[in-house]
Amino acid sequence: MWSDKSPPEDAGSESYRQRQLQRRLIVRLTRLSKDLERFNLAEYISLLNNPRRYLLLNLTAGLFRGLGFGLGATLLAALLLYLLQRLVVLNLPLIGDFIAELIEIVNEQLKG
Repeated sequence: MWSDKSPPEDAGSESYRQRQLQRRLIVRLTRLSKDLERFNLAEYISLLNNPRRYLLLNLTAGLFRGLGFGLGATLLAALLLYLLQRLVVLNLPLIGDFIAELIEIVNEQLKG
């Protein structure tokens, strides 16, 4: 019996090369099979074959992405306005006047 590290006596023969090629092919096919299972390719193909479900899924995903973007942008803008108001309270020269004017403009736009 020979180990994997030392080649057998007929290492140069054609049958040995074919066996090595078959082993590599089996390893690659096994790896491909695991990758396909991991990517859920069969489920994706069945989704593509059902256009109504595909459209509904994409519509729902788009609505939630839009809602998340809107809420996130609103929270970020509110935080920015809050920080700007705090900077006005500090009475920084030049910057404080600019920020105060900016906040007045934003408040006017929100009211009317």
